[in-house]
Amino acid sequence: MMSSESTSKRHYRIVLLLVALLILLVGVAWFQQPDGRMHVYMLQTSGDALLIQTPGGRFVLLDGGGDASQLTLVLGQLLPFWQRELHTVILTTPSGRHIGGQVAAMARYQPVLALAPPELGRSGAAGEWRRLAAQGTLRPLAAGQRLELDGASLMVLEVTAGEQGGAVLLLSYGATRVLFHTGGSAGDSAALALVGRPLDLLVYPWQRNPALMSELRPRAMFMSESYSAPSPVLLSFAERRRFSPQVFHPKADGQLQFTSDGRRVTLKSEG
Repeated sequence: MMSSESTSKRHYRIVLLLVALLILLVGVAWFQQPDGRMHVYMLQTSGDALLIQTPGGRFVLLDGGGDASQLTLVLGQLLPFWQRELHTVILTTPSGRHIGGQVAAMARYQPVLALAPPELGRSGAAGEWRRLAAQGTLRPLAAGQRLELDGASLMVLEVTAGEQGGAVLLLSYGATRVLFHTGGSAGDSAALALVGRPLDLLVYPWQRNPALMSELRPRAMFMSESYSAPSPVLLSFAERRRFSPQVFHPKADGQLQFTSDGRRVTLKSEG
């Protein structure tokens, strides 16, 4: 029979363990609180997946790549452990290379708002995407849409149809401006309207012709894989730095993080 002294010690150890666990959870929760800055993550996964964290701590997922397990693993590392929803999910192209990861993310994190090209199919992975998107509000992705994101804003400048199509989106926070150009040349005119205005970051397909890069000349570029040209432009990192002093690619640099407080920006590579 266990003595009362042994029972007391056992209870004491259990209480200490519970208190330590509570302190750990509070510490993690404190660390994962929003910091009032905007964060843009280019996730290291198969295909393109970008995550925006608003200054208030909400999350927007652009595309998702084709590796469902890798994307959910990365999101689990970046999102707070209590997070169970995504403020917005945006599919910039109906290409199957982008849907798989986003479907897995939506199965784990319920979308509040989901945007996709009007020509997105209704069977297979596209049909599953639509089913999960219906948990929230589902709308067609269209030029002129504007999302208000805790002081930041995301505007859809252009949407082009087809497998080689995509979207041009402008993310603004204070003086900071980030341009996402995930499609073909049909969206260039919308992007070129920004010439002469400071651009802190351009997310741009690696295989696209550098003509637009030479016009915009952003301070930094994240090179994406969202577009596959039949004859890719074979430029080295050094050659691309003629258009931007800082050029990054997830395959070379790992996960990339762009952070802004509305005035100052920082770039971090986890490669």
